Amino acid sequence: MGSGREPRVAKTTPQSPVLPTGSGELRGREAVLGRLRERIVGYAASRIGREAAEDLAQEVLIVLETKYPQVGAAEELAPLAFRILRFKMAAWRRKRARRGEDRQAALDDVQPADPAPDPEAEAEMRERRERLRTAIEKLSGRCRQIFRLKLEGKSFAEIQREMGAASLNTVYTWDYRCRQKLLALLGGSWEAER
Repeated sequence: MGSGREPRVAKTTPQSPVLPTGSGELRGREAVLGRLRERIVGYAASRIGREAAEDLAQEVLIVLETKYPQVGAAEELAPLAFRILRFKMAAWRRKRARRGEDRQAALDDVQPADPAPDPEAEAEMRERRERLRTAIEKLSGRCRQIFRLKLEGKSFAEIQREMGAASLNTVYTWDYRCRQKLLALLGGSWEAER
């Protein structure tokens, strides 16, 4: 009290509220986040499945750590975490719908089709080939030659050169007439009568 001077006080600047860096407080937050993670996973798994729930819980915890490090009390963390989780689940559902993943069947559930034709279709195909072969044998030489060249994959221009036709329209006319004759020999229908 002698000099009349007041003691100097260091100036302090206000800081944003954060958790103290003491080891006890951090362990307390980690314990709260651990219990909260279990609840988040359980809630999400009951609605969207275990695998996706694990991923979403991890995303929620990352958001809590990066954007809300100042929130430390369990009473504040739980509602905040579940609010973030609801937003994440809604985004997850929209993304699945947009990609069509919600309408896909699991590969284990789908029975692959046998590439071999079934016996009934195979028998029908054999009968159809036999009917066509028999009818084509009854056609004249030019018609049989046109069908042979078409089955070999030749174009109408190639058929014109091979058969020595005067024009392409001549080949079209021959083809049309031959198909009409073949249809008549098949009884007026390409399919067999049942």
